Amino acid sequence: MALTAGIVGLPNVGKSTLFNAITKAGAEMANYPFATIDPNVGMVEVPDKRLARIDEVIPAKKIIHTTFEFTDIAGIVKGASKGEGLGNKFLENIRQVDAIVHVVRAFDDDNITSVTGKVDPLEDIETINMELSIADLDSVNKRYTKVEKQARSKDKEAIAEFEVLKKIKPVLEEGVSVREIEFNEEEQKIVKGLFLLTSKPVLYVANIAEDDMSDPESSKYFKVIEDFAKKENAEVIGVSAKTEEEIAELDDDDRRDFLEAEGVSESGLDKLIKASYKLLGLRTFFTAGGKETRAWTFHKGMKAPQVAGIIHSDFERGFIRAEVMSFKDLDDCGSSAAVKEAGKLRLEGKDYEVQDGDIIEFRFNV
Repeated sequence: MALTAGIVGLPNVGKSTLFNAITKAGAEMANYPFATIDPNVGMVEVPDKRLARIDEVIPAKKIIHTTFEFTDIAGIVKGASKGEGLGNKFLENIRQVDAIVHVVRAFDDDNITSVTGKVDPLEDIETINMELSIADLDSVNKRYTKVEKQARSKDKEAIAEFEVLKKIKPVLEEGVSVREIEFNEEEQKIVKGLFLLTSKPVLYVANIAEDDMSDPESSKYFKVIEDFAKKENAEVIGVSAKTEEEIAELDDDDRRDFLEAEGVSESGLDKLIKASYKLLGLRTFFTAGGKETRAWTFHKGMKAPQVAGIIHSDFERGFIRAEVMSFKDLDDCGSSAAVKEAGKLRLEGKDYEVQDGDIIEFRFNV
């Protein structure tokens, strides 16, 4: 499950501050463009309160969270698709990630320079999306002529791809992202093989002021970002990157006290990590008791043998069955014995589609 979300945005919008808060990795920060030149990569634990409850009911020697990877990518500027600034490096780095976390400045601060000279979230978003669209259009144009010739020779695969390219090309020419186009299942497979930047799923992060933490929608900039995100069927969350970086250094009790004082039930970072995880269609199952209670990441829609293989290839190869209970049933019943007595412990076979929150013990033989 080596999937990663790339944190992108214009210079000085708070990307590296947010990355530092997420990973405590200490990426270089400065009040000038391109402070982050080589992408910084950091692993984070995915917050999940269910682990503590499972361990309470089925004690283990230790608890292990599942993890998720973020990459902090160099700031982009207008003209990046033509090599301006660190454009080529930016585009290459972003091709390597599976999803985009697009950080947009949504706060006023005269001490932090804006590369455009003003705070304008919509213009910032459109600058990056336009650069990505131009880069994608260049890729599509190069592919277009070649595939058109193959399609004329009645090559079925080429015909199918050419139809998709014809659908994509005019949209990109308008500066619109490929993710805004509706594709059927077969078309989606073709689009995936084109590795287009604007086809990647995106999460918009409004970097808001601390005063707006308890109610991001009170920010005069948040609604602008939210309205744009809705057009792409994308999600937007409000995070005060500077504040999150500061509270990331606090211990658990102090962090909890700070959030309570701010009137916030969950940190912006927790929301960000969960939203990024969900963006890629990732879900969590658990193994419990004994040496460790552990959270594992799987893709939505995976069957039991595939999920077993995440733990060990032998589990998939020799899969017999899965003994499954849902977290909700364990939480409600209060013990694994009570779950069994209630008839809610299930034996599932090879065709079982694993659900988020399943607690599983795999039976296998090799």
